[in-house]
Formats: sequence, C-alpha cells, structure tokens
Amino acid sequence: MSVIYLLISISIIVAVAFLLAFVKAVKSGQYDDDYTPSVRMLFDDELKKKNQNNPK
Repeated sequence: MSVIYLLISISIIVAVAFLLAFVKAVKSGQYDDDYTPSVRMLFDDELKKKNQNNPK
C-alpha cells in the first residue's frame, strides 16, 4: 500500500514540473506565431481578387 502513495506523490511532482515548464514556455513566447502574419500579406491580393469576382 505504501508503494501506491509513493507512486501518486511522484506522479504529482512530475505533473507539477510539466505544468511549470509549460507556463515558462508560454511566458517566454515559445508558442507565438511569427510565421503566419508575414505570409498573410502575400495572400491578401488573392482574397481581394476573389471577392471582386464573386460579389454577393
């Protein structure tokens, strides 16, 4: 029975460590999307052309 308590406590410690690592990664900008805004401007002209050809 003591092994179950040991495993539960270790799993909680590991889960907290992963949570802290995730929070640190989010705060440091790891998941910021830097690529999409630079590519979006390349497709703006195509979207305008489609909207002019198909007015609703």
